[in-house]
Amino acid sequence: MKITGITIIRNAVTNDYPIVEAIRSILPLVDECIVAVGDSEDDTLGLIRSINSPKIRIEETVWDTSIRKGGEILAVETNKALDMVSADTDWVVYIQGDEVIHEKYHPVILAATQKYLHDLKVNGLLFHYLHFYGTYDYVRDGRSWYKEETRIIRNGRNIRSYRDAQGFRLEKNKINVARIDAYVYHYGWVKDPRQMKLKQNNVAEYWIEDEVALQQFRDAGELADFNNYDSIRTFNGTHPAVMKDRIEQKNWQIQLDVKRKNIKFKYRLLAFFEFIFGRSLFVFKNHRVIRK
Repeated sequence: MKITGITIIRNAVTNDYPIVEAIRSILPLVDECIVAVGDSEDDTLGLIRSINSPKIRIEETVWDTSIRKGGEILAVETNKALDMVSADTDWVVYIQGDEVIHEKYHPVILAATQKYLHDLKVNGLLFHYLHFYGTYDYVRDGRSWYKEETRIIRNGRNIRSYRDAQGFRLEKNKINVARIDAYVYHYGWVKDPRQMKLKQNNVAEYWIEDEVALQQFRDAGELADFNNYDSIRTFNGTHPAVMKDRIEQKNWQIQLDVKRKNIKFKYRLLAFFEFIFGRSLFVFKNHRVIRK
């Protein structure tokens, strides 16, 4: 069995992506890791080279920044990376530049790739998510944040990255997946408020087509507002070992109220239904769970 990792990245230094930690978190799972480094305005290429692992294969790409609808450029670049995967690969592990997998889940993940290797009805493996917010101490748990997504797909099925590269589709159809007991730790919203706003300003062009609206967004203050949340909770677990240095270097403080809830009544009803029956209603999904 051969497993290949893929990721895409551009301007990682300027936008303070934990891409080094992301890549290191999947290296024990893969035989090779393809890192598609976009044409950056900083030394992202040098940053990736500094990882210095024989498993890493760096491929330089050019992003078409004229693609400015709904983050579609991220799917375009992800599909470039998918096309670089060799035909003898069985599974592809996809990690985004602000996602990290805890080492405690490595045995579970590898066991699942073996378990479903010959179960050809399974096209992907579905992970749970923890969305950290503001600092490493809080997790968003409202319905507006996706709880699961596919991060391992079967190779050679023409499965493609979809929309803003959050998930995958097979000829625009939802893919059949097996849910596994492993989590992706998403750190995209853990930054100093000033750095967070800088990142938002830099990547906004991937989603906002209108120039006036884009400029208005960029002019809206110098600090990101972390008080605009529906529901958060305190995180009491452990972070991945690869995040240790980054967490120790944190130099900002944000205090959020976990008791404050800003959840519409209809979402409260849906959450109650999910708690009682174990099913989520009216949640956008790129997948169809066929194995649990």
